[in-house]
Amino acid sequence: MFKALVLDNANGFTASLQQIDEARLPAGEVTVAVQYSTLNFKDGLAICNKGPVVRNWPMVAGIDGAGTVLESSHPAWKAGDAFVHNGWGVGETHWGCLAEKARLKGDWLVKLPAAFTPRLAMAIGTAGYTAMLCVLALEDHGVKPGTGEVLVTGATGGVGSVAIALLGKLGYQVVAATGKAAEADYLKALGASAIIDREELAKPGKPFQKERWAAVVDAVGSHTLANALAQTRYGGVVAACGLAQGMDLPTTVMPFILRGVTLAGIDSVMAPLPKRQRAWDRLARDLDPALLERMVEEVPLEDAIAKAQQLMAGQVRGRVVVRIA
Repeated sequence: MFKALVLDNANGFTASLQQIDEARLPAGEVTVAVQYSTLNFKDGLAICNKGPVVRNWPMVAGIDGAGTVLESSHPAWKAGDAFVHNGWGVGETHWGCLAEKARLKGDWLVKLPAAFTPRLAMAIGTAGYTAMLCVLALEDHGVKPGTGEVLVTGATGGVGSVAIALLGKLGYQVVAATGKAAEADYLKALGASAIIDREELAKPGKPFQKERWAAVVDAVGSHTLANALAQTRYGGVVAACGLAQGMDLPTTVMPFILRGVTLAGIDSVMAPLPKRQRAWDRLARDLDPALLERMVEEVPLEDAIAKAQQLMAGQVRGRVVVRIA
């Protein structure tokens, strides 16, 4: 038996901690002991039943996990190996990692970098790994430190916090957009050089506006993304990875055809292994663990449901690490 956070809709939606028989674990080549998990925005949606995240019921929540391999029939993995997992539909269509044990496909797992403990890996989680994918997209587009201001929206969230820490350490001039004025010191400590009110971007705006941003990391979508595109400088790039404001995009083609702006979509769920390994290797090199600790709150598995509710209510900043054992 093992403990797990189970979501069910058999008699109306429920989220509860349960003892599960190991025989019920789904198919997969690798059985793991999960030491730490985390709460991402998608986890919050699933645990609070705020969106159509879960597609098979009952479901063990948790899209991220880190720990140790217990058993493996996959050639790349053996008992005792340290792993990190993000995405691949886990916690949506396949039982997830907010549990003491999980059974996963070997091709989904990434070798835990030596620089990280399982706890640190989950302090990063999908949010931080997505932030790194965004930074890589900016670099691949040719955006370098000194090019100009880089806007980060949803700045106090998990993606935003890690993106600011990464960009700041790499030498970029970061402008953080947030609705939480009281968090200005937190954002500047992470690496933001300036703070703007998210309301400057959150309302409908003109399709073509004064050029400002050399690049953008956007986790918000909707009018915020539309305004960011309209303000991006000639040849700039906008890395879009979220929909905290909404999934709509009320914009025009003008930034693309008159300024050559690139909208780079960032997917962390189905990203191929080489891209994942590149991101985790760069996180090990470029993310300051001391800055990471500034944005981390740790809770036991028993408190994960209540913390997910706070996350959905906008009462959480940075990253939430869930201690499983």
